[in-house]
Amino acid sequence: MSTTLPPWLATQPLQGPQVPPDWPAYRHHTAAETDRITRFFDSVATRSPVWLAPLAVLACMGGAVGYTLVTDPTHAEAGAAPTCLLKYTTGFVCPGCGGTRAAWYLLHGNLPAAARHHAIFVFAVPFLLYLYVAWAGRRLFRRRIPQLTISPRAMIVFMVVWAVWSVLRNLPWAPFTAFYV
Repeated sequence: MSTTLPPWLATQPLQGPQVPPDWPAYRHHTAAETDRITRFFDSVATRSPVWLAPLAVLACMGGAVGYTLVTDPTHAEAGAAPTCLLKYTTGFVCPGCGGTRAAWYLLHGNLPAAARHHAIFVFAVPFLLYLYVAWAGRRLFRRRIPQLTISPRAMIVFMVVWAVWSVLRNLPWAPFTAFYV
């Protein structure tokens, strides 16, 4: 069984995808060669033990918790660390303002005070912890913990609520002044 090439293909070199000659130059796409840094990290990732990624994420979370406990952000002055540069320079409350204080209150078991400082952070923490446990459990122990599936629509609704809440926190009229931290 022999295969013969069509005449239009037999006369052209087989170097890549064949495109009609009347296509504009931007339609000719060739795969980019990966750079040395990407190749290095890809090779490290393929040789890394399976427990390294969950441990690295856990170390980052532990560092953030340790920093929050050591600095006590609830008693920090306006220019002292930790501080929000946007709030310090403009007086506006950014979308993340109050998150460190909310984390500090959560770590000390004071849920109402945590929600007062950043209600959306307090709402998101259980979901984020569950996502980590499900991912690490599947990766380390091959346990099939049910994954949370967050639809794009749910994520968009969450981001819109966060944006509206961030704007409302900066309004100088009652009842919005209660959101200012």
